[in-house]
Amino acid sequence: MAAELDGEYRDDQPLMIGVLTGAVAFMADLMKAMTIPLQIDFMAISSYGAATKSSGVVRILKDLNEDIEGRRLIVVEDIVDSGLTLQYLLEMLKARQPKDIRVVALLKKDKPDAIAVQTDRVGFFIPDEFVIGYGLDYAGQYRNLPYVAVLDPSVYTN
Repeated sequence: MAAELDGEYRDDQPLMIGVLTGAVAFMADLMKAMTIPLQIDFMAISSYGAATKSSGVVRILKDLNEDIEGRRLIVVEDIVDSGLTLQYLLEMLKARQPKDIRVVALLKKDKPDAIAVQTDRVGFFIPDEFVIGYGLDYAGQYRNLPYVAVLDPSVYTN
């Protein structure tokens, strides 16, 4: 994925936008593997709260520091689940008139009811299960695991 992005952006200096907090581990490894100059910024948005399913309500918790008008953007997501959060984020970013936007995601769930949303590169397609590790959490825990794992449903169901 890094080599593909290097090729696509070899004549530009893109702004890589990490979607906090889940994308941090993936973004760090991805940008270390890239060889082109780039800048980074972060946004924090949420549609989960403390639940394991998207609430459907998207909130901006932290906005960008950089002006993105006319810039080439690489949005880095940890996981595309319902597609709602990413759709909202892309609409908001497009309104700020960047030159273009590419979306890279570590994981994308295979969900028939998910919104069809732009994902230009995906590391792995996974079944519709709740996963943790490598930046992904449950109630703020497990982000530091060096791998991705399915969380046993007994942990979050009563």
